[in-house]
Amino acid sequence: MKYFFSALSVFLFAMNARAEIKTQTVEYKHGDVVLEGYLAYDEAADEKCPAVLVVHEWMGLGDHAKTSATNLAEMGYVAFAVDIYGKGVRAKDTKEAGELTGKYRGGDRALLRGRINAALDWIRQHEKVDAQNIAAIGYCFGGTTALELARSGADVKGVVSFHGGLSAVNAEDAKKIKCKALVLHGADDPFVSAEEIAGFQKEMRDAGADWQMIYYSGAVHSFTNPEAGNDNSKGAAYNEKASRRSWEAMRQFFFEIFE
Repeated sequence: MKYFFSALSVFLFAMNARAEIKTQTVEYKHGDVVLEGYLAYDEAADEKCPAVLVVHEWMGLGDHAKTSATNLAEMGYVAFAVDIYGKGVRAKDTKEAGELTGKYRGGDRALLRGRINAALDWIRQHEKVDAQNIAAIGYCFGGTTALELARSGADVKGVVSFHGGLSAVNAEDAKKIKCKALVLHGADDPFVSAEEIAGFQKEMRDAGADWQMIYYSGAVHSFTNPEAGNDNSKGAAYNEKASRRSWEAMRQFFFEIFE
C-alpha cells in the first residue's frame, strides 16, 4: 500500500510538471448582458478533459474562485470561474453584496439559473472540453448557484456546494435533478438554519436524488476562504482543516462522477 501511494505521488508530480496552465479572462453573454469569466486549463493536454464551473461568493468573481479554477486546471480539468453579476459588476462592500445576491438568491431564481446555464453552454463548446463530463462547484452564494444548476435539470455530472445556502424556491424542482450532489457544510455555520438544512434534506429525499452532505466540526461560514479571517464569532471564518478536507471530498467526488 505504501508503494502504491508513493508511485501515485510520483505520477501526479510528473503530470503537474508537464502541465502548461493557461489562464485568461473571457467574455460571454446571457442574452444581451456581457459576462466576464476566468478560464484555466492545461494547454499541453492532448485529449479533451472534463470541465468544472466555479461559482463565486457574494462579492462577485474574485481571487478565491480564480485560485480554485487554477488549482482545478492543475488537476487536469478545464476550469471556468463564471460571472453571475455581469462584466464590471462587483460588490464594493457587504451591503452591496447583500443587495446583489438578494436579486438572484432571494428574488429571481430563474435569472440565476439563466446566468449559470449560459456559462455551461459556453464551456461546453470549448475545444478542450469533454462535453459529456462537466460539473459545477460554488462557494457560499456560488454553492446556492451550483444547486440551482442541478435543480434546473442541467445535463451535468455533479454539483458541489461549499458552505452554500440550501433553500429552494420550489422543492418540486428537485425532481428535475439529473446529477449527483455533494454539500460540504460548516457544522457551526450560523447563516444556514437547522430548518433550512432539514428542508434541503427532505427536498432531496422526496426527489430521490443522489446526494451527500458532510459536516465539518468547528467550521462556520466561508471556511474555505483565507480572506474571511479566523474569528468564528463573526459567523464567517477560514478553517484550514475544513478547507483541506472539503477539497479532498470534492476530489473524491470527481473521481466517482468522471469515471
